Amino acid sequence: MINLKSKIREILDWPEKGVNFKDITPLLQDPGAFTLTIDKLAEPYLDNKPDVVVGIDARGFILSAALAYKFHTGLAIIRKKDKLPYRKVSQDYNLEYGKNTIEMHEDAIQKGQKVLIVDDVLATGGTTKATVALVEKLGGKIIGIAILIELDYLKGREKLKDYNIYSLIHYDK
Repeated sequence: MINLKSKIREILDWPEKGVNFKDITPLLQDPGAFTLTIDKLAEPYLDNKPDVVVGIDARGFILSAALAYKFHTGLAIIRKKDKLPYRKVSQDYNLEYGKNTIEMHEDAIQKGQKVLIVDDVLATGGTTKATVALVEKLGGKIIGIAILIELDYLKGREKLKDYNIYSLIHYDK
């Protein structure tokens, strides 16, 4: 069995001092590790497959596209503000120092569709919570949130306690 955590490269003090960036590119470059990652992220949802997979900008796109392929569903994307060309819905959220906005095309999810949200990292939970708000604004029914890496010490899960979160790799610090 492949140890997926060993395929995550930590870059100390990047993008700023005190932050240890979790680089998933070694995992993506390893065919066995990437395949195992997608299979493991899909596993909890095999008996309740989504109608659409939602990927969060930008590394979440990689994982969500592979999961959409695995589930034979469509893929909807969440982008940073002003990156989508068509009519969109927006959601503001708080960062540690300021605010940000994410957007989604208004026709990306149909009312009542079962939605699986996918991202590479769950940290403080702000982006994921904003994504949940967008999906629900469009009438999607969230069946789960699939995360490759959860930074448990930042307690992002607490902001999402009403949702089924499945994280593959955990970091305590």
